[in-house]
Formats: sequence, C-alpha cells, structure tokens
Amino acid sequence: MPALPDRVTTAARHIAIITAPLPGHLNPLQVLGAELVALGWRVTVVHLADAARFVSDPAIGHAPLPERAGSAGLLDDYLAKLAHATGPIGLPRMIRATAAMTQALLHGAPDVLRRIGADAMIADAVEPAGPLIARHLGIPHVAAVTGLPLMREASIPPPFLGWRYRPGAWGRFRNRGGYAVSDALMRPITRVLDAARADWGLDRNGGSARLHVAQCPRGLDYPRAALPPGFLYGSPWRHAPGPDVDLPDDGRPLVFCSLGTLQGSRPALFATMAAACAAIGARAVIAHGGGLDPAGEAMLPGDPLVRAFWPQEAVMRRCAAAVLHCGFNSVLDALAAGLPIVALPIAFEQPATAARLARIGAARVLSPHGLTVRALAEALGDVVEIPACRAAAQGIAREIAAGGGARRAAITINAALANAP
Repeated sequence: MPALPDRVTTAARHIAIITAPLPGHLNPLQVLGAELVALGWRVTVVHLADAARFVSDPAIGHAPLPERAGSAGLLDDYLAKLAHATGPIGLPRMIRATAAMTQALLHGAPDVLRRIGADAMIADAVEPAGPLIARHLGIPHVAAVTGLPLMREASIPPPFLGWRYRPGAWGRFRNRGGYAVSDALMRPITRVLDAARADWGLDRNGGSARLHVAQCPRGLDYPRAALPPGFLYGSPWRHAPGPDVDLPDDGRPLVFCSLGTLQGSRPALFATMAAACAAIGARAVIAHGGGLDPAGEAMLPGDPLVRAFWPQEAVMRRCAAAVLHCGFNSVLDALAAGLPIVALPIAFEQPATAARLARIGAARVLSPHGLTVRALAEALGDVVEIPACRAAAQGIAREIAAGGGARRAAITINAALANAP
C-alpha cells in the first residue's frame, strides 16, 4: 500500500466515540483514537461514568453521561446479562439490557457532546444510538465496524446466525426469514430508537455516514454486492507488536485457548480444552479472563499454562493453533499470526464469524454444548495437521499485514472529515 503521510491538517478537531461499553469494542477504538490524536484531533469516549474503567489510553478522554434515576449499576447489570446471552430467557434479557444502554445514550449523550464541543463522531456500528445522535446534532459521523460488517443484504445471512453463504434463491428466501425473526427479537431496541426519532422530529432516512472503516479484512467476510459508498475493509486496530513473551519450551506445540472476558466462566469447557490439547501431544495456553479462581486453574488437566490474561498477540506468535469462542478481536489476532482455529461459538456474532472461518477453510467449527475431549482433539488434530487449514489462515495473515491497521483507518477518517461543515 502507498506510504501514509505523517500528519494531515483538519478543519474539525474534537471527535466523540459512541460505542458499546465493552473492552472488545473500546480497546480497538482507543487504538484508532490514538492515531487520530497523532493527527491533531481531540478524542473523547462518551458513555456511562462506570465505563471509565475500560478507557485506559491516557490520550483518550472520557466524558460521562449524567446520572439518571436507575442508572446506578446499569453497566454491571449489562455485563452480567451479556455473559449469559443465550436461550429463551438469556437472549431477551440481553436485548432488553442493550436497549436500556441505547436509551441511556440517547437521553444523555447529546447534551454531553454539546458541552465538550464535539464536532464529529465515530459511531460504532454495534450501537445504533450513534448515527441518530449525530443526525440530531447536525454533526458528521464515521461508522466504525469493530466486528463483522452488519449491513443487511438479501444474500447475506443475519449477522448473529451461523448460516453458510448461499447466494441463490433458496439462500435469499432463508435469509428473509432470518431477518424477520431478528427484527422481531430486536423490537425493544427499535422502540427506543423510534421514540427518539419522534422526539427529535426525524424520519428513518438521511444522516448517512461519511464512510465506514472496518477491522475486518475483505477475505474474511462473505461476498457482498451492496456495500455503502466509502466502505473500507481493513485490518486489526492494534498498537505496534510488543516483544515476544517468554514461554516454557518442552517440545510440545502450544495451543492458545480463550473464551474472552464475557464468556470466561466455563471451567468445564476449559478442562475439555486442556485435556484435548494433551490428547494430541500439545500444551494448552489458557486465557480465562478472570473466569477461574486459583483452585479452578490448578484442577485443569494436561499441565496447561494458565492466566486470566496473556499478551495475546505475542503468545499467538508462539502457538500452532487456537481454540476460540470466535470473539472478533481474538479471531483477528489468531489470523494475523497465521493460526488455524477450532471455533466454539457461544453467542452474539460468534456463530457468523465461525461460519466465515469455515468457508475460507481456516477453522473447524464445533458446538461448545456437550463438547467431548475426543471431538475437540480430533478437530485440533485436523487444523494442526492439514496444510490447507494453515494455508487459509496465512492467506488472511498476508491481507492483514498489508491492510494498514489503525493508521490507515485514521488517515482515511481524517480525510473524510477534513472539510466537514
């Protein structure tokens, strides 16, 4: 790709970030924000006061929403519901909690953005409040796609289903049914958005993003025919690679195993991972995100290396494969390291990510429910031993290496907003 300029001047100078209050979204957006700071912008995350715990970059500000009746403990309640976001009880609870988070932003963020003088916005595609607030305030916004691209197309399955890509008539028929069910489930969020539009005198049209910037490499997504203008596929928004991590080397290949921070409280699944790695002569490197206590760590079979958190990118450079729940950032880091994956999708867009990995040949997909050591060991053996799995992952790794990361995304955002009115 061509060399990027060191600095670009801008007309606007203060950009707000509106996203979900989750590390998986805030961490890459802070890396993107730091690149914008280097280009002369002031960058502020706007969300609940409790979300400050996830804003760790000193270059990025945090402007809290005003306290409202019932907002105390809202973030912890939200996180608890996301940790159990499956099934006929867990899924509706998660959607209602997400609607409450969207409503908090719609009620509080406009005044905060006026007060801090934000004249542009990065709106994470996962949080629908952002574009509506930007339109209400009359400021330009850029859509940040931190996970899978969410834009609806007739030939693309809904983003929270692990359906294969089928571009023909049957696939489009199936997808219409999937979107109808998805729309029904999402009504609590839709009602919140419709109420805000009515209050602000806005219709459903207008207010499109100046551009869309994505962490997702083009090769990982399903083929698309109707991307919005100015859509930029890219590569992970990460800081410069850190030093290699010192891991014991006893000759066994290492397998990175993680269920992220929200779904990490699954000791039985971690035990299955550790035993399956041992069964193929490998050693598990387990990141449980705080979901295991010391006693639980000690009970894991197969002599795994265990921590709540590892320096993920550095550890993956030492591994032969990964076992992941298919959280998007972990998948991108594994692919950047050229690792084949055994996917154990649990919730959210994880099944859809796993389906895309299977389509390109970089993963074997298993259900985490009732998973046996034998089944996981067989899948691990496949991805480690079959050259095509590693070749598929390495193909995406090459695309990621050429993608420009957060630096390219920031310069593209800067250019799109430089002449914003």
